[in-house]
Amino acid sequence: MNIVITGASKGIGYDVVLEFSKNPENKIIAISRDIDRLIGLKEECYKRNKNKINIIQYDITTSEIKGKELLETLGDIKTVDIFINNAGMLINKKFEDLTQEDWITTFNTNFLAPVNLIRLLYPKLKNSASAHIINISSMGGIERTQKFSGLSSYSSSKAALANLTECLAEEFKADDIHCNCLSLGSVDTEMFRTAFPDYYASTSSEEISKFICDFSQHYRKLFNGKIIPIAITTP
Repeated sequence: MNIVITGASKGIGYDVVLEFSKNPENKIIAISRDIDRLIGLKEECYKRNKNKINIIQYDITTSEIKGKELLETLGDIKTVDIFINNAGMLINKKFEDLTQEDWITTFNTNFLAPVNLIRLLYPKLKNSASAHIINISSMGGIERTQKFSGLSSYSSSKAALANLTECLAEEFKADDIHCNCLSLGSVDTEMFRTAFPDYYASTSSEEISKFICDFSQHYRKLFNGKIIPIAITTP
């Protein structure tokens, strides 16, 4: 399978790439701005699993013109079977302290970047016989779940991503491209620990990454346009 993953240099994205690399048949394209961490990931995948993954240094919030450079980098890859929109930004700041720049940056990363990447990769997804888009969202982006002070911009952007998932499932029906959204609870990652230094997340990045890989590969036929909560705690 040809698999593209954003936000691959650390946290969930890093562990998802490692999990996918266990299968030597998987051709993985890992995307991140942090080239040093990507190089480390590539070395780790080969060390553990002898899988020579492909890495691309790319800022997903850049313009559509820059996006064409991403397509050129992907080169001879004609199809994308799994596309995981994992990259995200979490700002923990009270609503009255959030700046316009905070809102723009959060929505650019968590919502507009996935929109633009799906547009870019659409022809390659359309060429696949089993295309599956996975949008990684948050429990905070689901209506009628518990919300937390300080996460207005983050949860709002993730809610937009969840709604986009439902829209794309309808848009892409004729192309047989399935699109689902996994809304995660707290996961022990660097991003989470930075935003909530006093809070303990009992779910590890490795655990959730195994689930994401399994779902994206084996449950496409059963789900389309679904927003699926993945959390051990109740709202």
